[in-house]
Amino acid sequence: MLKAVILIGGPLKGTRFRPLSLDIAKPLFPVAGLPMIQHHIEACIKIPELKEILLLGYYPAVDLAQFVMEMVQEYKINIRYLQEFTALGTGGGMYHFRDQIRSGNPELFFVMNGDVCASFPLEEMLEFHRNKGESAVMTVMATEATRQQAPHYGCIVRDKDNSAITHYVEKPSTFVSTLINCGVYVCSLEIFQIMASIFNRNQQEYYNDNMTNGTKESGYIQLEREVLSPLAGTGRAFVYPTTTWWSQLKSAGSAIYANRHYLQLYRTHHPKRLATDAATTVIGDVYIDSSATIHPTAVIGPNVSIGPGANIGPGVRIRESIILQDAQILEHTLVLHSIVGRGVRIGAWARVEGTPCDPNPNKPFAKMDNPPLFNNDGRLNPSITILGCSVTVPAEVILLNSIVLPYKELTRSFKNEIIL
Repeated sequence: MLKAVILIGGPLKGTRFRPLSLDIAKPLFPVAGLPMIQHHIEACIKIPELKEILLLGYYPAVDLAQFVMEMVQEYKINIRYLQEFTALGTGGGMYHFRDQIRSGNPELFFVMNGDVCASFPLEEMLEFHRNKGESAVMTVMATEATRQQAPHYGCIVRDKDNSAITHYVEKPSTFVSTLINCGVYVCSLEIFQIMASIFNRNQQEYYNDNMTNGTKESGYIQLEREVLSPLAGTGRAFVYPTTTWWSQLKSAGSAIYANRHYLQLYRTHHPKRLATDAATTVIGDVYIDSSATIHPTAVIGPNVSIGPGANIGPGVRIRESIILQDAQILEHTLVLHSIVGRGVRIGAWARVEGTPCDPNPNKPFAKMDNPPLFNNDGRLNPSITILGCSVTVPAEVILLNSIVLPYKELTRSFKNEIIL
């Protein structure tokens, strides 16, 4: 038997994803028509031996109750949300709920960061790990990055003969390797013995230092720095390199990029999800919810997702965008490289446009950059345009490279601004 653990964090994380995460938990934000972590779940259920999926985080349980119930009904697999009492780090939550993970004595279990997007070659990774024998405690999925971008991730040095990890540094200050951690792991139950010694050490340090600088919970454990780094060089941690698509979903701009690639994966794995309605002009890969209303003269695509209850009027043109639930886009409006939030209303003949922030296509292995909101001059860095929920955009205005917080009623055009 196998299990999977998906680490989803909590409301204090994902601040770069605002304002989209203000009205919906980030793990439930729809990408290519499905909540972000549903793509993880779909990858897990392809493995016949996998019997349970555990979601770990510190979101209030009520935020995920409906989602978990729907997933259990749809996929007929046991899925549970285990709520941490506070932020415990990428490893602390696993150790806190170790009894639930070990219940049933699974042979191995997957660990997946909830903010990564990928084609998730879990079956191949599982076979790779099993071939390393019983001494293998952890296998890490890895991919290549550029020399400039690699230090922003966890960097891996491996033995090219047997793929053992010989050195690991999380976000090093100097160049270590172009092979980076993808945030997807296969672990044996032995990992909890390693975590136990770390927990006991942290407990002692916590009580010794609590009077002066005790800022973190005593159960806080970082999987990458405190578990993976010491395992490197012991011959018990291995790396599974993949050349398939992988990206992090840290910012709203990265959601557009992930949306494009998940839609592309639908061609092979779920072709019925792609829009093929002859009554609507569709270009490239497009997802349209069955309850959305699209006027026959609208032109949609490529790389567009339209959520439930959305209403797209005559002559509207949408490309490289995500339109969320119950949004209304009136006639002859243009939407490019943008995310339109729930319940947004955009008037006729408006133009909503952002600047794509895709990886550099001329650099092999380039990943998404997540630049700060503002540049050194204090100006807003050009990025996609984001409309928070229930925003109203009047007719005949232009909105370029701007972020609009929820419930705003715009009265004029904006360029490179955050509308508070």
